[in-house]
Amino acid sequence: MKLSIITTLYNSEPFIQEFYNRISRTASQKANEEYELIFVVDGSPDNALSLALEIQASDPKVHVIELSRNFGHHAAIIAGLSHCQGDQVFLIDCDLEEQPEWLSLFYKTQIETQSDVVFGVQAERVSSRNSNFFGELFWSALNLMSSVSIPHSPMTCRLMTKQYVESLLEIGDRVLYLAGAFAWAGFKQTAIPLKKSPRPKEYKSSYSLSRKLVQVVDSFASFSIAPLTLIFFVGLTVWLGSLLFAAALLIEKAIYPDLILSGFTAVMLSLWFIGGTIILFLGILGLYLAKIFQEVKRRPLYLVRNHFSKD
Repeated sequence: MKLSIITTLYNSEPFIQEFYNRISRTASQKANEEYELIFVVDGSPDNALSLALEIQASDPKVHVIELSRNFGHHAAIIAGLSHCQGDQVFLIDCDLEEQPEWLSLFYKTQIETQSDVVFGVQAERVSSRNSNFFGELFWSALNLMSSVSIPHSPMTCRLMTKQYVESLLEIGDRVLYLAGAFAWAGFKQTAIPLKKSPRPKEYKSSYSLSRKLVQVVDSFASFSIAPLTLIFFVGLTVWLGSLLFAAALLIEKAIYPDLILSGFTAVMLSLWFIGGTIILFLGILGLYLAKIFQEVKRRPLYLVRNHFSKD
């Protein structure tokens, strides 16, 4: 098998047919019909599964993997990668924000650079101004605290060698943050600045605010111990500061024996500050403990309900 193309389906009903037409046309030109197209249906609540099966019934190169429920975008990607057979693997979202025709550009770049991975990064973000600001802030903060350099604003679309995919699948994290895992795996990787097509207003992204916040927590917990280090140094600073403050009070009392030390407001502010700091740090520790709990259970990232194929 020369090429595997993988995409995930969740609320993807409006895009599936056009995506199939465009990606199959491009793949036929590049892989001379030696390719497979894998749809991973991630518990989609719409008719994505039915549409994918209609396409699969008329095209033997199409495989449909139905997960038992919605496990999330990253888990669905791993499911597709685990079932592909190609020497080259092209991963792409099917919502047409990423162009299926980019496959030709990725092939050309991979040959020219001799890279194991060619992936897209957003040359210009197409979200709102606030979303763009917080997105850039997130990537800057993550790279500041991570030991692995993770490209800013990476896209899903990427062309990968079979060796890289096999190495990626060995990572085995249960709390999976793929953007970090892609970078952590190493190999020779080449980024291509590209501009996404804006999503039509009538189709909202499946990444809600709550999902984005969970992803932020997972990214920091998976690829940075900086918050834990910060807790230690802040605790050390507060401890040393309290010793210095106590010493200053003792010296002041020794010099001025009749001095009456008071300051109810200062004491209460100090209690609120220390109490809030302790609760915050316990929360950070709790997040890491929660991730450890999830890892040690060793539950699979996904469960497959059906694998539809004509093989």
